[in-house]
Amino acid sequence: MKAFLLAAGNGTRLRPLTDKLPKCLVPIRGKPLLEIWLELLESHGVREILINLHAHADVVRQFLSGRFPRLGIRLEEEPQLFGSAGTLAAHREWLSDDSDFWILYADVLTNVDLGQMSRFHKTHASAATLGVYNVSDPRRCGIAVVDDAERVLRFLEKPKDPPGNLAFAGVMIGTRALLEAIPSARPADIGFDVLPRLAGDMFAYRIQEFLLDIGTVSNYEHAQSVWPGL
Repeated sequence: MKAFLLAAGNGTRLRPLTDKLPKCLVPIRGKPLLEIWLELLESHGVREILINLHAHADVVRQFLSGRFPRLGIRLEEEPQLFGSAGTLAAHREWLSDDSDFWILYADVLTNVDLGQMSRFHKTHASAATLGVYNVSDPRRCGIAVVDDAERVLRFLEKPKDPPGNLAFAGVMIGTRALLEAIPSARPADIGFDVLPRLAGDMFAYRIQEFLLDIGTVSNYEHAQSVWPGL
């Protein structure tokens, strides 16, 4: 499968780290997040990757120059942010005839077994498979409500009154049905504008491996001591 690696965020909550450095290049034990992601994808046989860029796009281009020669990496800069779902819609031609594809948030640090998640997806015919994990503060996350078969019955992005603590992990597999659910307005967000529409036609895959959202300075600092590596 091809992979969208969403890396266009401004990283405002990571300042001053992101004043001159894009969020996807902050180092975890000396290795940039983006490099960790590309190593993980390469190790699971993913060879075609589209990375969207916005803040400090030239820094990312310079970093990737000459690296990962075995990967087909396509860089797409967004002068005006499309939103996470808008990026998928803008580049649907890149998918060609592929029916399934990865959607990955570049500010997530994980060593998830993508092969196992892909096999789960293939046994559950649905519009999407959401990687999920338990969180302590569900009000800051996209929350999935599932049944005993792990079918996602409801999805709420950053709910004021969370119905649970099973959160979207920023790792998912999408299909053509997901693309068709993207609204025409821009920017369009996966969590707010797409996933609630697909309730009942998604399954939750519980990620057991390491996963941490590197969205705040405290999480970034925590990662330096707990990240086990790939």
